[in-house]
Amino acid sequence: MPHIIVKMYPGRTEDKKKRLAAAITKDVVEVLGCSEEVVSVAIGEVTQERWDEEVYRPDILGRREILYKEPGRPC
Repeated sequence: MPHIIVKMYPGRTEDKKKRLAAAITKDVVEVLGCSEEVVSVAIGEVTQERWDEEVYRPDILGRREILYKEPGRPC
């Protein structure tokens, strides 16, 4: 606990993915007060052509009750 899943278009370097995972982990530890050892971060790439089908409809539109930040809206 906690496990964070990031889905994004392909094209970022491994270095950027590692830096993103480290930044997310740092913030999770700070905000939730847990240890780094219990945090896991997964990064999946989804093509633009498959985004609506694999991410937008099921994870954004279909799960609004657990969505804390919507595209196009501030936090």
